[in-house]
Amino acid sequence: MNIVQQVMICLLALSVFNSIDGQQNALETNPASHQEEHNDWIYLFNGSSTDGWRAYNGDTLPPGWAVIDGTLTFKTEQILEQDYDYKGSRDIIYGAEEFANFELYVEWKIPKGGNSGIFYHIQEGYDSPSGTSPEYQLIDDVDYASIHDLTTYNSQFGAAEPEKLQDWQTTAANYAMHTPNSAAKVLYPVGEWNSSRIVFTPDKVEHWLNAKLVLSFVPWSDDWYERRNSGKWKDAPDYGNFKSGYIGFQDHGSDLSFREVKIKKR
Repeated sequence: MNIVQQVMICLLALSVFNSIDGQQNALETNPASHQEEHNDWIYLFNGSSTDGWRAYNGDTLPPGWAVIDGTLTFKTEQILEQDYDYKGSRDIIYGAEEFANFELYVEWKIPKGGNSGIFYHIQEGYDSPSGTSPEYQLIDDVDYASIHDLTTYNSQFGAAEPEKLQDWQTTAANYAMHTPNSAAKVLYPVGEWNSSRIVFTPDKVEHWLNAKLVLSFVPWSDDWYERRNSGKWKDAPDYGNFKSGYIGFQDHGSDLSFREVKIKKR
């Protein structure tokens, strides 16, 4: 074998290696890959259809929600003039199936001053999901308090500095119940995509943010009931009582974007 043939063989081997390595990286960075489609994941939003999604206590999506560039979005500019008098809930749920124990994965993006949340175990018939359904908080940790006046709202809970965003109000908190580990949090700036994962079982609940575990707690434990009965939910007797229900997203008046919404039963 001459030197030219040896060089050609080396180049061919390197090309094959790079091709295989590129395919592996695609699998690792693309959650919608063929590999995960056969790993018990159920896609609640596939990037093109809003099938299964509707308003809380409603039959259709509320005004302002649409699919844009493969993402499930809410934008105030998408609300048409004929919808200005809409009186229904602007929170949305995936109403095709209820889930009890699960692992939920969501990628999301909010603007400066944005606020939303991921609800689970939603049951309808109430004014909104917030008084009954646990919420994984999504918010602009950095600038929300400088844009919105929180003083009156937070003062009712005895906050020492009510003008500031409280730790139980920050991203990845179990809203008004459990606070995330701020030292472990990696939160990308507003306008960039973040990922959240909720793992729910009766033995333990985990909140993940951008692949970091930032919170875990035991539902319906003595500590859980103490927190519920002494804080924001003390006058909400049905908060957290449901053992199964729908998945939903909160509309808090800011633009929102969601993608790669998938769930796995546990």
